[in-house]
Amino acid sequence: MKNQRITVFLVSFFILLGAGFFIFYYPAIKKSKQPDIAVVGEPGQNIRPFSFLNQEGDTITEKVMKGKVAVVEYFFTTCKGICPKMNENMAKVYQAFRNDDNVVILSHTVDPERDSVAAMKAYSLRFDADPKHWMFLTGSKKALYDQAYYSYMMTAVEERNPNIDEDFIHTQKFVLVDKKGRLRMRLTSKGEAEAYDGTNEKSVAQLIEDIKLLENEE
Repeated sequence: MKNQRITVFLVSFFILLGAGFFIFYYPAIKKSKQPDIAVVGEPGQNIRPFSFLNQEGDTITEKVMKGKVAVVEYFFTTCKGICPKMNENMAKVYQAFRNDDNVVILSHTVDPERDSVAAMKAYSLRFDADPKHWMFLTGSKKALYDQAYYSYMMTAVEERNPNIDEDFIHTQKFVLVDKKGRLRMRLTSKGEAEAYDGTNEKSVAQLIEDIKLLENEE
């Protein structure tokens, strides 16, 4: 029964993906020193406190992001759909900044029941990921999902379901966070803010360039 529920979640995820529910547009957009990289969210809105375990079993909190540019994603280790492509591209981001202490990558699982610390460790070894720079995070399902929704504006459904156990949050988007803990997104030709597409090499290349720009912001 448990595996059937997980399968239903996965099937629902791919249906929603096909329907295009993973593109993010937000009305709360502010001008920034980088005119094409909007500050997204309400004034004063920052990343909420969190506490998860990384692939080494160490506790990781929001403090790891303080004063740094961060890239955030949600995935699961047993995913055979878009996740391999996402993390193949995330590895390019990692390689570009693997020796840069001002950039961190946070890869959260959406399936903590199966993605234990050991599972995340095994997965991270595929990319030779330094846990100081690329963190594979697991923890409480509710905490992981709340962080996705409230801090990173990620959801796989058009409206938030109050029953967290029935939500399966997953998206191909990479979220960029600046040194002040604010979400940053590229503006489209229509002036709408859009997160970076982790399955699109051109979008990921743009993300790498935008990280460099944000590193130089005061």
